[in-house]
Amino acid sequence: MDVYEELVRLRRSGQKAALATIVAARGSIPAYEGAKLLVREDGSMLGTVGGGCVEAEVWNAARQVLETEKPRKLTFNLAGDALDDNGLICGGQLDVLVEPVLPLQVAYLFGGGHVSLALSKVASVAGFATVVVDNREQFANRERFPEADQVYAEEFEEVFPRLPVNGSSYIIICTRGHKDDMRVLRWAVTTPARYVGMIGSKRKAIEILQELEKEGLPREQLERVHSPMGLEIGAITPEEIAVSVVAEMVAIRRGADVRKTITKSIFSAK
Repeated sequence: MDVYEELVRLRRSGQKAALATIVAARGSIPAYEGAKLLVREDGSMLGTVGGGCVEAEVWNAARQVLETEKPRKLTFNLAGDALDDNGLICGGQLDVLVEPVLPLQVAYLFGGGHVSLALSKVASVAGFATVVVDNREQFANRERFPEADQVYAEEFEEVFPRLPVNGSSYIIICTRGHKDDMRVLRWAVTTPARYVGMIGSKRKAIEILQELEKEGLPREQLERVHSPMGLEIGAITPEEIAVSVVAEMVAIRRGADVRKTITKSIFSAK
């Protein structure tokens, strides 16, 4: 299996990996400059950077990179205590860069109105792939969303099973009305999506979330919802709202704690 093909497969399936590459070599080493080792989340490996103690240390570093999502550079001097499995001293030096390979970040936009139109553009610029879903063909088409990776003009429930939502997915709900928002939210909170945001006022969020709780959806699922969605920047226009929401998505992607307390306050006030 090719390392690059596996990288693509892992990214599309929502899995992280760490890629180690020998970026510099001096003297005799047990591999070659440019050699690569891919370490998956489960610890399994593909490729090699020479085996032995070097590869063991690189594997340990890769596990840390997977956890922190930050790259590391390692330098090995093989003239002394870095031996391969046969006890041979190569005598050279090598530098290994271990970098995180993160899953493809996909933003699923439900609703094809003005806010989604701006969101698709801003999210794409920020590095998210976008998928637009609306049950009205005049609002969900390629002419309207040329930058989107996919556009669905179908009923929401028909599209749900075909969306590969995973822990790197972002679901943004901004349909044409409360009932449609609830239809999407009822499904969204059951997915492993990293972010679930719904447009609207605090009052709207309270009404919809309390109604879904009455239907029997677990409170811990509903407490995941960001609504009103977006960072507080005083946004009014669709473009400003898009900047606010994508900024919140980027903050979450970078590990910031921007979790809303609205849903907790809704339930604790009962």
